[in-house]
Order: sequence, then structure tokens, then C-alpha cells
Amino acid sequence: MLAYATLGTNDMPRAAAFYDALLAVIGGRRMMELERGIVWGTDPGQPMLGVLTPFDGQPASVGNGVMLALAAASPAEVDALYRKAIELGAKDEGPAGPRGAFYAGYFRDPDGNKLNAFCMA
Repeated sequence: MLAYATLGTNDMPRAAAFYDALLAVIGGRRMMELERGIVWGTDPGQPMLGVLTPFDGQPASVGNGVMLALAAASPAEVDALYRKAIELGAKDEGPAGPRGAFYAGYFRDPDGNKLNAFCMA
């Protein structure tokens, strides 16, 4: 249902390095490089993730209650994404593990945006 989602950053070089390394774990690569940011994906017809500086020129801030889930193919891939995020300096928001009907690990990127690595159990 989603075409793409975007997260704000105040430090594009740091965000680019973080997401280049993190999304490579699940086959993500840069699909578009824009004046204000970068968009990653696996295929042009699949949902993509953009990291941008805000259009209004104001500082990026974290939305309370906003979280993006990165699709993983298996619990092992969730584990790999979660470990890579922490290795890259992400803040732990809940280690990878079973959560009822799904398996996920939660973290915040260097800008404080909340994400998780997710798959159905």
C-alpha cells in the first residue's frame, strides 16, 4: 500500500552512511539522490525509504508515535538488521525477539527516528 516514507535528518552525510550500510543488509541501494536527500529501495516498484532535510528549512525533529518498520525475510534477517543498526550507532529501543505473531527489533537512528526490523513469525 505504501509507495515511500521519509525521515528527516539534520546531518545528511551521517544519515547517508548509516542507511547505506543498514539497508544493504536487506538488499537496499540508493535509488534516487536528490538535492535534499537520498531515497533507498530494492526495486522501483517496491516501497522506498527517503532521508531528507526538511523542505521548510526548519530543523528535522522526531515525530512522537512515528515508527517505520523495515521488512525482513526471516528472524535471522531481523537479527542481522538489528545488530547492524546497533553497530552503526543506533540506540537500542528493544532487542530483536518474538513479539506475539511477529518478530522484531527496535532502534533509533542517529537523528532519533524510531525504526524496527520486522517479519511475521
